[in-house]
Amino acid sequence: MKLNRLTERVWVYPYEEKRDRPNLSYIRGDNWSLAVDAGHSKEHTREFYRALEEEGLPMPKLTVITHWHWDHTFGMHAVHGLCLANDRTNQYLDAFRKRLETEGTAFFLEMDERIRNEYEDGKPVVVTPADLVFRGEMLLDAGDCPIRVFQAEAPHTDDSTLIEIPGEKLLILGDCTGGAFPEWTVDQTLADKLAQTVREINPEICLPGHWTPLSPEIIIQDLLEGEG
Repeated sequence: MKLNRLTERVWVYPYEEKRDRPNLSYIRGDNWSLAVDAGHSKEHTREFYRALEEEGLPMPKLTVITHWHWDHTFGMHAVHGLCLANDRTNQYLDAFRKRLETEGTAFFLEMDERIRNEYEDGKPVVVTPADLVFRGEMLLDAGDCPIRVFQAEAPHTDDSTLIEIPGEKLLILGDCTGGAFPEWTVDQTLADKLAQTVREINPEICLPGHWTPLSPEIIIQDLLEGEG
């Protein structure tokens, strides 16, 4: 699988449904580069890095986590550089790590067939917390490339982090537009709040966690479709 160039400064390593792998994004600044989400496993992360190498792109110095779910975070132990997550995400990761230590991996592997596909042949399940933790909002600059990292109310989880790259007119959403696992129900109040967040940012491109890039109009319409 190859990287797709989305804008002048942003590339995407595409999602894969069979192993529940989300999009992994890469943002190149003039001084340093960062990734968004760490992948489902060490193997996923390494495949992403090989794709970067094939394009002649430097390794990310920072990986920003959109939320705690395994497909976005269980590759964190294999990332290059540091990981950044909000404090709520870190709490969830710590709790899940302790549960694995207490109960073993069986409950995790039983959660979904796609998880079993990712961890076939007895691959180890490794959970690590982020190196850096924030609350609310952070402003980064990778070198002539401002990046806004901020928490947002959303229906998928209560630890959603969004990443805005204003110069690229791009908003990286992770899975925040979806319903809550495992029933996938959508809290319409939270969906409305997220729709307003997207509307206020007014990007040209929105990147969901497990789908192709979409316009903000489509994202907003999807979020509001439960009304009435």
